[in-house]
Amino acid sequence: MSLTEKELLAKVPTQLYIAGKWVTGNGTGSITVEDPATGKPLAQIANANHKDALAALSAASDAQDAWAATAPRERAEILRRTFELVKARSEEFAMLISLEMGKPLAEARGEVTYGNEFLRWFSEEAVRITGRFGSSPEGTGRMLVAQRPVGPAFAITPWNFPLAMATRKIGPALAAGCTMVIKPAELTPLTTLLLAATLEEAGLPAGVVNVITTNTSAATSAPIIADPRLRKITFTGSTSVGVRLLEQSAKQVLRTSMELGGNAPFLVFEDADLDAAVTGAMLAKLRNIGQACTAANRFIVHESIADEFANKMAEQMSAMPLGRGVDPETKIGPVINDKARENLQRLVDATVSEGGAILTGGKSVDRDGYFFEPTVLVDVKPGSTILQEEIFGPVAPIVRFKTEAEAIALANDTEYGLVSYAYTQDLKRGLRLVEKLDTGMTGLNTGLVSNAAAPFGGVKQSGLGREGGLEGIHEYLETKYVMIPDPNL
Repeated sequence: MSLTEKELLAKVPTQLYIAGKWVTGNGTGSITVEDPATGKPLAQIANANHKDALAALSAASDAQDAWAATAPRERAEILRRTFELVKARSEEFAMLISLEMGKPLAEARGEVTYGNEFLRWFSEEAVRITGRFGSSPEGTGRMLVAQRPVGPAFAITPWNFPLAMATRKIGPALAAGCTMVIKPAELTPLTTLLLAATLEEAGLPAGVVNVITTNTSAATSAPIIADPRLRKITFTGSTSVGVRLLEQSAKQVLRTSMELGGNAPFLVFEDADLDAAVTGAMLAKLRNIGQACTAANRFIVHESIADEFANKMAEQMSAMPLGRGVDPETKIGPVINDKARENLQRLVDATVSEGGAILTGGKSVDRDGYFFEPTVLVDVKPGSTILQEEIFGPVAPIVRFKTEAEAIALANDTEYGLVSYAYTQDLKRGLRLVEKLDTGMTGLNTGLVSNAAAPFGGVKQSGLGREGGLEGIHEYLETKYVMIPDPNL
């Protein structure tokens, strides 16, 4: 039996989770969590300050040795039980994501499936942490190389994928034997709080995962990062904040994983299957209402098909019904807040003033909540403001190119390098693009690259490290080398 919105919200914890207990925060007042589709409050939750932050780190530090010593199979089983519980309650998690973040319910269900896979994947990786043993080249001893947990970690997650961004960090940390303090985004903390309750139900020992929610993020996080007990920080968010966290982390020489901004190019060549390219473009652009670091930001289309591509995309974009994410007919939900909506208007206006034109959309929607029309912009000039910034919304600028070299140059003309997309039926060209596009990931003839079994991450100012895949667990492990003299000498 499905829950009503009111019944679901009543199930979600509203306090901090520290040392296995739900506690009231010491911060001033409480945090109001809004429904971005209406602008109305959903819940009031606890507000942590620096005292709560250090209490959470103390709990993680106290639990670290015992959790690291816990058998890998036992760690794996806790993650697997959590996976099964989330799967059984997938509709509850999907509805909660839709309520606090705004994405359509169908997409929220997709996030639950995707995010939950990190729990299953890393439950399987927990028992596959390996080392090696062998003779030294000189034959005078034996070399033992082992992997051990880095230690207590601090995870800071963004608002746009409240379940997936949490599980993508919690899964490998727990599998590796690391304890954690997690600080979800102020805008969408409810999903992480429900996940913490689910981990507790699955048998996670007290102190292994601690959750603090706060509206004073920098002040609350600073004492954790400065504390010598912390050994790892993992962050997903803007490059500007990531740079500040790297500066803070340097003082303690912390291990860092940074998944930062993106400015994904979407290349369409003259030989592409045009209908497939438009389908891929819609998927890559409108995932999470365009509010994703992997969202296609710049559509770089061959001049011979640019008009047809733009018209087909505009036809589909303009037909997308807007509304609350929990309404079944909704295809496009709101952006996260009014600041985000104002930024989209600024970028559209700048594009028009710089010589571009609006093919469809282009303005805010006059209704409750924070809605912006799905927008296609054409005649966008290279160097335009909108091509330099991460859009984070349902706005698609299209720029033309003539040659493959020009397309690659346009694609790489950014300080970011998270993901790129390219559509071509020429296999040789496809292989050239894979090698020349300066991004950590590429979708070749597909608008979807994310998978729990794949290494997610970027180059340049899009970040450091990888999440997911075989590589993901190594972000929470350090290498220990031991030399043993040859017993026969």
